[in-house]
Amino acid sequence: MATGQMPLSEVRATVGRFVSIRCLTSVIVAMITEVSCEGLPESDAYIATASVDLLGEILGGERPKFQRGVTNYPTIGDGVELITNQELRTVYAPSGSDQINVGTLQQDRSVTAYVDVEEMLSKHFAVLGSTGVGKSTGVSLLLNEILKSRPNLRIFLLDVHNEYGRCFGERAQVLNPRNLKLPFWLFNFEEIVDVLFAGRPGVPEELDILAEVIPVAKGLYTQYQNSDRVSLGLKRVDPKQIGYTVDTPVPYRLVDLISLIDERMGKLENRSSRIIYHKLISRVETVRNDPRYAFMFDNANVGGDTMAEVISHLFRLPANGRPMTIMQLAGFPAEVVDSVVSVLCRMAFDFGLWSDGVSPMLFVCEEAHRYASADRNVGFGPTRKAVSRIAKEGRKYGVYLGLITQRPAELDATIISQCNTLFTMRLANDRDQALLRSAVSDAAANLLSFVPSLGTREVLAFGEGVALPTRLRFKEVPPHQLPRGEATIATVPSVTAGHDMHFVSAVLERWRGATSHRDVPSSDSGMNERPQRTMASAEAPMLQPSMGLDPDRFSLLKKPLR
Repeated sequence: MATGQMPLSEVRATVGRFVSIRCLTSVIVAMITEVSCEGLPESDAYIATASVDLLGEILGGERPKFQRGVTNYPTIGDGVELITNQELRTVYAPSGSDQINVGTLQQDRSVTAYVDVEEMLSKHFAVLGSTGVGKSTGVSLLLNEILKSRPNLRIFLLDVHNEYGRCFGERAQVLNPRNLKLPFWLFNFEEIVDVLFAGRPGVPEELDILAEVIPVAKGLYTQYQNSDRVSLGLKRVDPKQIGYTVDTPVPYRLVDLISLIDERMGKLENRSSRIIYHKLISRVETVRNDPRYAFMFDNANVGGDTMAEVISHLFRLPANGRPMTIMQLAGFPAEVVDSVVSVLCRMAFDFGLWSDGVSPMLFVCEEAHRYASADRNVGFGPTRKAVSRIAKEGRKYGVYLGLITQRPAELDATIISQCNTLFTMRLANDRDQALLRSAVSDAAANLLSFVPSLGTREVLAFGEGVALPTRLRFKEVPPHQLPRGEATIATVPSVTAGHDMHFVSAVLERWRGATSHRDVPSSDSGMNERPQRTMASAEAPMLQPSMGLDPDRFSLLKKPLR
């Protein structure tokens, strides 16, 4: 507690500011948590009182050094003053080359705010903030700085709104439904059931049949691959002798799966029992023929066991100058997004586990509350389990987690508690603020009163990655690294005086094209694909390319229809 007597015009100490308490052997760094004053009788002067939290100390010597915690407490009479610029620089001085520059301190803009990359990554981190406070821009800044500091670290970003595609230039590969190949046989049993039943609970009788025939289909495919003969009878395979489970990630063919179901149905005499098999075959056929699921089923068995190629492509092994993968999820069918995320999280963790963590990877999950909800009845269980597994055990196997969310209260508390560095931007919701108070230390909790009133790009940083709980301002991000959300289109002035029926027709063609087969030229990168124009019409108005990041957005609308 510090007291002093001074005129009002000279008061500069306020809540959230750092002060230094000068002791005999060290300088204690403290943060003001509460201020009050008491007027002196028959005088204009007053006594100002400040309550402080002791955070750490600067030890003297030729090279002063800051350390967290206090070993020698102050005594009555020790001098207190606002911390000097030099002392702030000592506190926030980079302790090694593994530091990234993220901005400046709010208390003193001349002092650079550094984050310890090793501490931030190895103990996971989270970026929290409401919509429109600069959260996505902050994520772009952090990831670009991490790539500079750790050029060999692989980063996998789940981009829910397709807004990060051009933030990382040539260092990132962008995946979307057009250029992703994720064979259906990589999905485990829960995930493939979620796909077949479109996110609804599976019918128990149908699940029993699937659980029986999938291992047999895997064994059949293995026999095809290992045999010189063109075909083998179904009876040659004994399910008990195969050794595969429903979750073993080995190839199988849907035609074998349907044949096995059909064979079992043929042995039934009861018509009502046959209906169950019919429904199951119909489900498999419907999903296989749906063009939105082409990334799973088209040519899924070409090349045989392509698991090594898929993982190499997804997780950039080798990186070939592109250590980062951006998975754009906005174009995927809503019913399958949870399953896809579950597969990616699970494979990222399992690869780290079975490779003993020799190739570290940062897995960044945008809109994390969608995949790891606090409400167990919301979302897809295996996805939550996969994210939770990375949060709890990933650091042992070189798989690190970065969570980004605007609703931390809806995020599984167990998962967010594993994030030891938090970057908190403006949050207005009381539940979100309450969750933060439970997640940060007592010394930092007093800073949380600023959370509802933080400005754009202002951040409260807590945890292992920063020297002290800090209020800082993210630095400016170059224009080419700014995320451009799909919402940007709403603020772009129209290049046409008005929208006529040709414009509507062109939009409808693109709309329908998302759920129907179209001839699209194949491309390795997916960045140069252009759907063919199939609709006969008079010339439609020319439209500008979108500010969004889907490279094919408005590809139908950018040129006149014929």
